[in-house]
Amino acid sequence: MQMLKRPTKDQLAAASGQIIPDIIAPDLKVLFCGINPGLYTAFTGHNFARPGNRFWPALHAAGFTPRQFRPEEDEMLLELGYGITNIVDRATGNAAELSSVELIEGGINLVEKVIEYQPQVLALLGISAYRVAFGKASAVVGLQEQAIGDTKLWVLPNPSGLNAHFPPKELHKVYKKLRVYVDETADQGGLD
Repeated sequence: MQMLKRPTKDQLAAASGQIIPDIIAPDLKVLFCGINPGLYTAFTGHNFARPGNRFWPALHAAGFTPRQFRPEEDEMLLELGYGITNIVDRATGNAAELSSVELIEGGINLVEKVIEYQPQVLALLGISAYRVAFGKASAVVGLQEQAIGDTKLWVLPNPSGLNAHFPPKELHKVYKKLRVYVDETADQGGLD
């Protein structure tokens, strides 16, 4: 598999507003949900592609993947029962470019997607975006009381390298809590 090519500034600028397809299938164990695609992701067509993003290392450290996947291997997650989507489809240089209205509308669209595909867990990657999109101002990282049908909601920290609140070891710990939860509930016969 060929490694991703680094984009130029002009190529990144041209990626603004682009949309990449979800990696999704019915009945996934976990549907990971980013805030929105970054410009690197939009340019490459692969999720969490920006160097320094900690999503792929966190997934591996938490035990979701047998090795650290590269962004261009993102579709391999489906084989393991995982997928990727976003609250807002539009690519931006950073999530701060999104309005509250976009996040709320994205949350509504996400609920419809979850009802259609019925993942066991929707893991939202970003507490601030979750609070706005779902109107849960006091939400904290972890399992939420709210569910979408039978789909449990779990909030994880944003894996961006800019998220100083969660250094890599702490990020790995909170991602592992989700993986342990998924494994334990599967051993008990599901996430009822």
